[in-house]
Amino acid sequence: MLVSVIFPRQDFKMRPNTKILIIDDNPVHLEIYRLIVEKAGFNGLPSLVTHDGLEFPDGEDVDAVLLDYRLAPNISAYEVALKVRGRYPLVPIVILSDMYDPPADTAPLVQGFVRKGNPEKLLSTLRELTRDQT
Repeated sequence: MLVSVIFPRQDFKMRPNTKILIIDDNPVHLEIYRLIVEKAGFNGLPSLVTHDGLEFPDGEDVDAVLLDYRLAPNISAYEVALKVRGRYPLVPIVILSDMYDPPADTAPLVQGFVRKGNPEKLLSTLRELTRDQT
């Protein structure tokens, strides 16, 4: 898979150390999305969903969450979004999916939807959702 390097827009004023929690059940996807957000100036915090569930980074506040929609059969994106909302009530959640439309089940819990394979849209969504947090 080819991943292009994307840099932040010059007119975008990013707060230093803006933390993006990345949640997926595929370690390769976690690494790809971590690289994409870090090349754009964000700090990526990968969190792997396993058969035991999900672990949040210890003692870390986050500024936004990227959540893969299709997860392992033992936990759904909806369940993970509920856990995220419980841990980080005011943090925006962005769903990553190969679907064309935002999934209805997670819609009340999330602030963004991005189709996989569109890093420019992903980064612009993250910039928009984190720009006013100071």
